[in-house]
Amino acid sequence: MKSFYLIKPYFVDNRVRIFLGVVCLIVVDFLQLFIPRIIKWAVDDITAFRVDLTGLLSYAVYIVGIAIMIGIFRYGWRRWLIGTSRIVEEGLRNKLFAHIQTLSASYFQSVKTGDLMAHGTNDIQHIRMATGMGMVALTDAVVLGTAAIGFMAYINVRLTLFVLIPMPFIVLTTRLYSKNMHRNYQIVQGAFSNLTEVVRERFAGIRIIKAYNRQAQEASRLEAISRDFIRKNLKLVRMIGSFFPMMVFFSNLSLVFVLYFGGQDTIRTTITPGDFVAFISYLGLLTWPMMALGWVTNLIQRGRASLDRINNILQTRPEIDDLPEAKSVKSTKGAIVFEKVTFSYEPEGSPALSGIDFDLEQGQTLGIVGPPGSGKTTVLKLIPRLFDVSRGRIRLDGINIREIQIQDLRSHISFVSQEPFLFAGTIRENITSGKQITDSELIRTVKEAALYKTIESFSDGLETIVGEKGVILSGGQKQRVALARALLNPTPVLILDDPISQVDMETGGMIINTIRAMAGYRTIIIVSHRLSAVQFADNIIVLDSGRILECGPHETLMAHDQYYAKTFRLQQIEEQY
Repeated sequence: MKSFYLIKPYFVDNRVRIFLGVVCLIVVDFLQLFIPRIIKWAVDDITAFRVDLTGLLSYAVYIVGIAIMIGIFRYGWRRWLIGTSRIVEEGLRNKLFAHIQTLSASYFQSVKTGDLMAHGTNDIQHIRMATGMGMVALTDAVVLGTAAIGFMAYINVRLTLFVLIPMPFIVLTTRLYSKNMHRNYQIVQGAFSNLTEVVRERFAGIRIIKAYNRQAQEASRLEAISRDFIRKNLKLVRMIGSFFPMMVFFSNLSLVFVLYFGGQDTIRTTITPGDFVAFISYLGLLTWPMMALGWVTNLIQRGRASLDRINNILQTRPEIDDLPEAKSVKSTKGAIVFEKVTFSYEPEGSPALSGIDFDLEQGQTLGIVGPPGSGKTTVLKLIPRLFDVSRGRIRLDGINIREIQIQDLRSHISFVSQEPFLFAGTIRENITSGKQITDSELIRTVKEAALYKTIESFSDGLETIVGEKGVILSGGQKQRVALARALLNPTPVLILDDPISQVDMETGGMIINTIRAMAGYRTIIIVSHRLSAVQFADNIIVLDSGRILECGPHETLMAHDQYYAKTFRLQQIEEQY
């Protein structure tokens, strides 16, 4: 029941709505209880030949009036109770999304996107049903069931006791099925997560599938996952399928008792024909609460399974979080120092970086080069604390970055990753990221990112829809859109991970000129396989296997005649041809 505390605040905040909804629901239940009384009066008057057409019409008017009132109050409980469940759904989804955004990068390396999608859609929908219709069914089961039994006892206590004989069997059956339902709902939800992830991956990779002609293989893979999902669902359906008919059987068993014993009492005139008809009507009303016991069990078990899954995510704490002593830093100059930094992606794994030392003053530019897998990108990820160092320290303006609140730290850094991500909106939306700027500022930034001519070639210009992950753009165009997004954000620190890897020499030269123009008033760290891109840097470090092999400006490294100098000369020859 610990998971219940997730939704408790929404019930507290909406207690007035819930109270009004429950009142309307109770009024509807009691109004329904009066209809059998009217039917009793009508039947007794008809069998006694003491009613005319006017009298029957008056009974009909009473029923129509009650029906209208039931409709009005039913609208009320649907608006307030079902409306509250929608508020719970919205609140939980927002809370889940906000929490997921706080989790560390390592969390997303082990969790599937499809699983998170299932949590944010299917699971929350089941919680909504449990808090909405579950509350309605539970209230009906208690109020309508109790009141119906009371009215039946008012007619004949002995007959009511016969009707209640199946009730203990209903309670026992519900308890037996409850635990199995909960376990199977969790299994089904897990299977739904797997199915969602497989479908998402195949849609995202549809171009690779078609390029390699793997349609048949991927269709078979999806079919196998679908069969597994169906198999687990059918197991649950068989359980539910036996549960509800059992509830119906016990309800009809009560009807057998009423017909047999109630019919005898009517023949003996112990009760009137109207009482007999009314008793059957109350039994009909009692059937829904008895069924509701099973349905509410179904809803609550499904909702509980989903709530447990959501709670597991919300209980996950980010590995990288603000320390208790972390302070707010609203402005910074951008001086960065690495002090004997060692880092490993796995606690017991081999280090990706070992003993990294460098000092980058305000406004200076640092170039990082080295063979693939040498740890270049890892260095960049440590600065905004996407990962935390295993040993050593990183300082920003002399302050250990772990002592700076994460939100403030990242607000001072613009990061262009090697594989830029674009949202399925327009070029303008991807560059501005919701910021309100003038067209002149936007055009200036686009020109600085060497993107202006490309945008001019599109008929819709900045309003061009880029598609999912920027699918209509080339790799170099996506890279320049991401660069423009970073340039538009004038942070003291600019981190660039291979910003010209996917553009031609001429475009790359324009981008490098833009970056050089920012040197002196922004601290720049640039990783590049193309050494000409870092030639202008104040300092260049050469990494290999997570260690610094060489360090110094371009002229010094050329004089050393080691990896940097040899690679630089080789690239010059390649560029000439």
